[in-house]
Amino acid sequence: MTPADAMLRLDTLFSHVWMVRAFLKRADETEEDDELAEVARTLYDVMLALGGPLKNNDAAAYLKQAQKKYKKLRQATELFAEIQPEISGHTNFQMAARSLTAAVQEIGDILAAINR
Repeated sequence: MTPADAMLRLDTLFSHVWMVRAFLKRADETEEDDELAEVARTLYDVMLALGGPLKNNDAAAYLKQAQKKYKKLRQATELFAEIQPEISGHTNFQMAARSLTAAVQEIGDILAAINR
């Protein structure tokens, strides 16, 4: 996979991250729970860091930023998966946790593969 191909694939996966962030931002539960609000802020921070390199079609900078932000992204995802049942058992929250977990797992797999 070329760096440009990796950037495009990662961007597709990060669209899931963005949609979960958008869902959380608008959820009433986020206003009521500090940990959930922190998850939403972290997802936004990650996406903000990737926007410039993507806009500039700079695969090297994009991949560097994705690698730099991955640990925080993974930690936020793990936290969300852990607290989600306490926050809400609604299907929307369950699917958001599953979507985020799956996307972040694949993001990690791609980042690991390009660093070999």
